[in-house]
Amino acid sequence: MELVLVRHGQPAWADPAGRARNDPGLTPLGRRQAAVLAQRLTAPAAPPINGLVASTAVRARETAAPIAAASGLEPEVHTWLTEIQLPPEWEGTPEEDVGRTLADLRLRERDEWWDGAPGGESFHDFHARVTGGVDGFLADHGVGRHPVEPEHLWMVPEDAPRLVVVAHAGTNSVLLGHLLGVEPQPWEWERFATDHASVTVLRAVPIAGGHIWSLQYFSDVAHLDGLTVTA
Repeated sequence: MELVLVRHGQPAWADPAGRARNDPGLTPLGRRQAAVLAQRLTAPAAPPINGLVASTAVRARETAAPIAAASGLEPEVHTWLTEIQLPPEWEGTPEEDVGRTLADLRLRERDEWWDGAPGGESFHDFHARVTGGVDGFLADHGVGRHPVEPEHLWMVPEDAPRLVVVAHAGTNSVLLGHLLGVEPQPWEWERFATDHASVTVLRAVPIAGGHIWSLQYFSDVAHLDGLTVTA
């Protein structure tokens, strides 16, 4: 089994008037990134994709759209894949104000990071949502914890699929830490920082009577050929 974790293309976090958007679509660059990404994932020499899954967020669905068109797969949209929820009152406020607030929040002590942004989703709730969601999702594909070594090993059927998951920096970081057995931190985005429209691959590898999740590629953007931006 392989999980191909894709981060969405570059989002338009502000409208033309400079007002913040909590659920933005892609910029023109982001749409080009998504198109090139789709070409890579569906190229004749690429391994076949058995399923396409996406977050409910507009930027993720817009990134998944060209993959769906090229592969003929209908995306499954899941709420548990959506990025940590921002405070609703940020919608429509000046982008500069949101930027200053985010910069101030970075100065908090570690214990306060778990609370998330005031008025938004806490990292505790976000982590529980994502990890519970992926455990249930994998169970639907016959994948579960090893009965003897549940902390270290997984049971994965031989015919488990290769799935493309289009989500977010935070969501994909939590997925990585959870499946690789890494202790969570409330700043997963910084620990597993990925680029827009990047590809990260986790593969289930048989070992010790079960399987482990092996990190094969991380934030691979070779397909973008100069389209990458980090902002």
